[in-house]
Amino acid sequence: MGFDFDSFTLLASTADLADEPAAREHADGLEFRMDLADDPLEALADYDGELPILATNRPTWEGGEFDGDDADRLDDLAEATALDAVRAIDVELASLEAGTADAVSETARERDVAVVASAHDFEETPDEIELLETLNDACEYADVGKLAVTAHSREDTLGLLAVTHRLTASGKAVATMAMGEAGSHTRAVAPVYGSRIGYAPVDPAEATAPGQYDLETLSQLVARLE
Repeated sequence: MGFDFDSFTLLASTADLADEPAAREHADGLEFRMDLADDPLEALADYDGELPILATNRPTWEGGEFDGDDADRLDDLAEATALDAVRAIDVELASLEAGTADAVSETARERDVAVVASAHDFEETPDEIELLETLNDACEYADVGKLAVTAHSREDTLGLLAVTHRLTASGKAVATMAMGEAGSHTRAVAPVYGSRIGYAPVDPAEATAPGQYDLETLSQLVARLE
């Protein structure tokens, strides 16, 4: 079982693959945060769960915790694509645009592993033109373009939802969300406008981004809005 992202996919975000049994009832897969885990490649090699995995190895410069050599980070992500359970990887748009992630992207495609190109704005929500440009760029590099922004008001979220709808209507696969309390509702509402991926922790205390609902709550909200 893998990811095609043709429809909404709910991922349980975790740094501990032992969470997988508790995620099965509500999640379509796991987002494994390699940057938050001890010995992530060993953990992936030992994984025997049922849910497919999207592997993310987020650097500090994109809000993660990997603070070592960037080439090593991407090499680890490429190595993860050789494991049967890993059916998608998240690669930062900045790395793809710089060309430093070309090898991991090509390796993923050779192994039939989907690529999500992600960008994050931890300060604000840009205007619609910039949102559109960023997501379009991400879609050029990957199977899914992902954009997470920071909302300071409900008005901030309107542009993000509009762009999500516009790109989905044009045939692009995008995943969008607004971080922060003011944007938390977008995690449930964005799928209505076409967002293909949602993220939620099994345990609310283990959220990997501000404003996340827990897995069960987000699953129920999305189902009610379908």
